[in-house]
Amino acid sequence: MKTSAAHGTWPSPVDAALAAAHDGRPEYLGAVGDALWWTAPRPAEGGRRALVRRRADGTEETVLPAPWNVRSRVVEYGGQPWAAVDRPADGPLVVFCHFPDQRLYAYEPDAAPAVPPRPLTPVSAVGGGLRWADPVIRPERGEIWCVLEEFTGPAPTDVRRVLVAVPLDGSAAGDRTAVRELTGERHRFVTGPRLSPDGRRAAWIGWDHPRMPWDGTEVLLAEIAPDGTFRNARTVAGGPAESVPQIDWDPAGRLLLVSDRTGWWNLYRASVDADGSLSEPVPLHPRDEEFGGPLWKIGQKWFAPLDNGLVAVVHGRGSTSLGVLDPESGELADAVGPWTEWDATLAAHGTRVVGLAGGPRSSHELVELDTRTGRTRVVGAAHTDAVDPAYYSPPRARTFTGPGGREIHAHLHPPHHPGFTGPAGELPPYVIRAHGGPTGRTPLVLDLEITYFTSRGIGVAEVDYGGSTGYGREYRERLREQWGVVDVEDCAAVAAALVAEGAADPARLAVCGGSAGGWTAAASLAGTDVYACGTIIYPVLDLRDWAAEGTHDFESQYLHGLIGPLDRVPARYKERSPIEHVDRITAPFLLLQGLDDVVCPPAQAERFLARAAGRGVPHAYLAFEGEGHGFRAADTLVRALEAELSLYSEVFGLGRTDVPALEYRT
Repeated sequence: MKTSAAHGTWPSPVDAALAAAHDGRPEYLGAVGDALWWTAPRPAEGGRRALVRRRADGTEETVLPAPWNVRSRVVEYGGQPWAAVDRPADGPLVVFCHFPDQRLYAYEPDAAPAVPPRPLTPVSAVGGGLRWADPVIRPERGEIWCVLEEFTGPAPTDVRRVLVAVPLDGSAAGDRTAVRELTGERHRFVTGPRLSPDGRRAAWIGWDHPRMPWDGTEVLLAEIAPDGTFRNARTVAGGPAESVPQIDWDPAGRLLLVSDRTGWWNLYRASVDADGSLSEPVPLHPRDEEFGGPLWKIGQKWFAPLDNGLVAVVHGRGSTSLGVLDPESGELADAVGPWTEWDATLAAHGTRVVGLAGGPRSSHELVELDTRTGRTRVVGAAHTDAVDPAYYSPPRARTFTGPGGREIHAHLHPPHHPGFTGPAGELPPYVIRAHGGPTGRTPLVLDLEITYFTSRGIGVAEVDYGGSTGYGREYRERLREQWGVVDVEDCAAVAAALVAEGAADPARLAVCGGSAGGWTAAASLAGTDVYACGTIIYPVLDLRDWAAEGTHDFESQYLHGLIGPLDRVPARYKERSPIEHVDRITAPFLLLQGLDDVVCPPAQAERFLARAAGRGVPHAYLAFEGEGHGFRAADTLVRALEAELSLYSEVFGLGRTDVPALEYRT
């Protein structure tokens, strides 16, 4: 028999410290000999990313102890930060990017006696310095080939990106001129090179402002001369209206690429002729679903060629599966298991492929698929229940109807507790969550931050508003020049539907989001009367400032597509900006901000608060030193989560005393 108690007042074993300890997920898988390597979050160690190895015997170990932080800042969101080669006689050699100084380092973890990592690249005091990503080790040449992001001045847009060769002997550690440029500046943005099996050709992806990589990219191909220079580089696929987020080579030397030329990211194959031209790409499994995604991080992998000619693919519509595709027959066989989400990171070794997967009752873990037998097994970072799974809310994927009859996709997490239920006739409060991006989506994976609320009797709805990925190009194009309109309307439509269904209390609705989701939360408070309060996390608040070097280079012209060209629609930038409509906000709000954030700088938040001052609307502000765009340290995560619950407790009348009270300004 469950105890009846008001929604939002239930006791829960899922406290903020527990949720923080399980924040983040593994990333950047790779096979090195018989071992698997990846980066792993360490919230309790200042939020650093550790490099982890699973040996063939199943033993997991941290390769680099604190304070080493394996994470790149290229395009601020980073990219593949490490590469390694297996040397049978000497053990593995790993090259990695260290977050604090962004230098490349070389390390031999099995060396005896132990030798600390040695720097391979120099430090620059110009602007954001020198940054590196997506490395490929060329031991036969004694080099690493990778992306270099080089700041040439103090402004965030004073930057160039090229493919380069870094000597492995450390001669470039104090000498930028020892870094050999492979390509020159053909594009504003580039991925690392993918080398053909015979070593004669290199392919990579490039694009330019004002396009984002999900708008349009180009595939470039060059011959590799005996001296290691790239020759005759030319565009062979893609274009301004075709997004190609990943390329690679199959064992026969044919180019594989993901393209959305049909409106869906599908996998294609093309042959390279003797003269270096590319044949027309042929779809390998045409289907109205995604075999790729938005390229937010350099080196993301939605497919991996196997030695036997098969291709492992991450694909789906809304959610994702891991499948094995036979390019010759077009047959696709999916892995069987409880996982509903597979990330864009794959590692192939022989006939096996390892991916990163999670589900409604499990966090992300490393899962191996044997392509010969179809069997799957967890091989690393295995999920363990930190609390009785009876506290997990059973989520539901829903499709709602929005303005004009358009579809809106969402994940619902209703209040759930094994020992408590709400009183008869009482409707629960709900938090409407808008994801970041905005060109992204919400994965249906166990998240203890959500359980933190649902196990206390507060429902959560995660909205994949128009503009989200995973549902085809038409769906993601709904946000073109409509940011601040479609996202706000879709979140409000989901909230209204929950109220109409009798699932949510119309007087106790909140809106929450971080980054682009923080923008949607702020715009929703300024533009609707749907919500009783809101949590705004490291948001965009002032479009004109953001467009005028108020953010980093990668997204500096993102608004060209989301709002429209500034020189054509300047009034729209003012009209849509929440900072211009603070006087319309009547609901209490919480603003959370990292003081080291260069994507959404704290200056915008501080100006927003200055305009809110004296208007009589209760609001609280928490700023965190050492945090950038996305909170990582355990102490920050705990304080932010408890602050959010404190806001809801105050506004919804929950009377909770187990979290610190906020200090409100008016």
